[in-house]
Amino acid sequence: MTPDSVAIVGASLAGLSVLRELRAAGFTGPVTVIGEETHRPYDRPPLSKAFLHDGPRPDLALADAAELDELSASWLLGTRATGLSSQSADHHTVEVDGGAEVTAEAVVVATGARARTLPGHRALAGVHSLRTLDDAEALRRSLRGCARLVVIGAGFIGAEVASTAAARGADVTVVEAAALPLAHAFGDAVAASCAAMHGAHGVRLRTGVGVQGLSGSDRVEEVVLADGTRLPADAVVVGIGARPNTEWLNHPQIVLHHPSGGIRTDACGRTDVRGVYALGDCAAAFSPDHGEHHRSEHWTNATTQAKAVAAAIAGTAVPPSATPYMWSDQYGHRLQFAGHRTGSDTLRVVDGDLSDDSFVAVYERDEQVVAVFARDNARLFTRYRKQIDRARLELASLPA
Repeated sequence: MTPDSVAIVGASLAGLSVLRELRAAGFTGPVTVIGEETHRPYDRPPLSKAFLHDGPRPDLALADAAELDELSASWLLGTRATGLSSQSADHHTVEVDGGAEVTAEAVVVATGARARTLPGHRALAGVHSLRTLDDAEALRRSLRGCARLVVIGAGFIGAEVASTAAARGADVTVVEAAALPLAHAFGDAVAASCAAMHGAHGVRLRTGVGVQGLSGSDRVEEVVLADGTRLPADAVVVGIGARPNTEWLNHPQIVLHHPSGGIRTDACGRTDVRGVYALGDCAAAFSPDHGEHHRSEHWTNATTQAKAVAAAIAGTAVPPSATPYMWSDQYGHRLQFAGHRTGSDTLRVVDGDLSDDSFVAVYERDEQVVAVFARDNARLFTRYRKQIDRARLELASLPA
């Protein structure tokens, strides 16, 4: 049965995307969107890139006022969800700050994730994480007077911030506990090529060493590494991953996936509670590619999951799962990856060389291309991505 009403907890990309897909599927019932931030839905990827530069701020709005009016939802912004309960399979209650309640026949949890903090260090001015617009505003101000920046974590956020700060003229050091950053995503050979970009643009990369702590009186002055090295710093960015925002849930039947901490769902975002769905950074959805539940924090994951969740709610045909896709802009280069790789796949460079500014490499399994990575070659990347899409659709159409 299609529910009469929907409450969406989370007012960023995932929540907005579900609202859009519900209306596109013909759902006309009331929808309430609850968001902890006071801002209307905005785009997060530019926060580590264009937004941090001096000059005019980029437009981050994911929807203009006209579209939001057309979507016809009730928006409760600046409102934090504090609990979820179910009176029956079609009667759920979201509790919010101040003791108020929002009831609906279906609830979508899209509360995202928050940046992990560096454990064991006291609060010092000049130490930043980057997850929200307010975080980016604070970091942008800090970078204006920053001569020496230390970035802790060489993942996508850390690498993008390092790239942006270096372009602003800061002296940048990136510290990474792993021996080779991004190897889990791309494999050693491609990850080494990505890591080399730091040095090629004057950024020091320290790998295989952890952070012992931060020092300073009121403001950070140094980052102390586990090997005793002391790195002077006017500002520090901690980019060591994210933690799903699920602590507010007190529903006895909501199951969290170990070890990701995301809400366990099927491939369509259904939780173990009928009428309650989850998607985006806070969810660990079953992934046919991984053969298990998997939490993904990439932009396209939120939009593709929204299609499946909306279809499940509205009772329409669920679209085939999309090919996983991610991108990153670093040091003037566009990095793109699509597909799903495993450690046993064979890497083959099909254009250029791993040491070139532009190259394309594919990952093959049983002589089939299952993933593709490209640096500054959108044309060839798109060709291989479409090839992977076709193979996935053909496989999905085979009888079980």
